[in-house]
Amino acid sequence: MFAKFSLPTILAAAALVGVVRADVTPSEPGPGTKFNAGTTCTVSWEGDKDSTTAWKDMSIQLMTGDNFAMVHLTTVATAQDGTTDGRFNYPCPEVTPNSNIYFYQFTATGAAGVKTWTTRFTIASATGETTEPANPTQPGTNDPVPWGTGKLVDPSKAVAPPATAGGSATGATNTTTTTTSASTTSASTTKAPISTTAAANANQTSTAKNTTAGTSTAGNGAMAPGNFMLGTAVAVASSALALALAL
Repeated sequence: MFAKFSLPTILAAAALVGVVRADVTPSEPGPGTKFNAGTTCTVSWEGDKDSTTAWKDMSIQLMTGDNFAMVHLTTVATAQDGTTDGRFNYPCPEVTPNSNIYFYQFTATGAAGVKTWTTRFTIASATGETTEPANPTQPGTNDPVPWGTGKLVDPSKAVAPPATAGGSATGATNTTTTTTSASTTSASTTKAPISTTAAANANQTSTAKNTTAGTSTAGNGAMAPGNFMLGTAVAVASSALALALAL
């Protein structure tokens, strides 16, 4: 005799084994954000509400590149508390080209294999000059998410990526929601920044979050996790259902 379980029961069981998690949600910079080199760059996030430890030791990297070959430029912050809403300010670096092709990647020692991203934003010259991204669509997918590969004008100022992050990645989500909370001041592998619904220069409106199994993309900033989260829920439900039927 096979036992029968409703979908809500199966999803509840999945939640009990820790499949559902919040993680840090990047909130700033958002679509269309521009900072001039030498001024103050601001990064903010909504903290992980489900854990007081997973994102306690969080690092933030400045990234560039396409959605499937993210390139680390420098680590701008370490030892940040991602369990609460926060903000980090630091001097914007000089980069080339000055274009809408930069984004941040968030990782933490306690959240192994999980990465989240902001949307792509612009780092302009000290006097505000910018150029258009070199590429109008993502390689392989032709998603209308402009991108390019930038670099620091002075590579000697680069800080290596944290051990939990590596130099590049693929898969992410973006968000345009801003947080009013602030903390300290001064800024496993999945797919890179957002797809059509969450990225495309100043029109991107998604959030970037993914794990090593993620398959989202990041338009202006990083990859979008909506499909990943839905796929995970379905996969968990299917596994739980299979287990239930076997009992």
